Amino acid sequence: MPIFDYKCSDCGKEFEELVFNRDECPPCPECKSEKTGKLMSACKFKTGGGAPDHGDMGEASSAPSASASSGSSCAGCSGGNCATCG
Repeated sequence: MPIFDYKCSDCGKEFEELVFNRDECPPCPECKSEKTGKLMSACKFKTGGGAPDHGDMGEASSAPSASASSGSSCAGCSGGNCATCG
């Protein structure tokens, strides 16, 4: 079932509505005005059960990776280049 985002021209309320006819613009739930318009919305979907993958758009991790470090890694740390590593 398609759910579309709408905005009321009279009161400015933004709302979502399940519609069967994609050309239909439902009345505003706030002020009941018929002057509503469909908004452009981003496609949203989820696959699997894990955390969302943001790809290049997500924030970069601040933790250093072991492969990016120049020293050897030990079980005591993940930095790979500390005083306890030989």
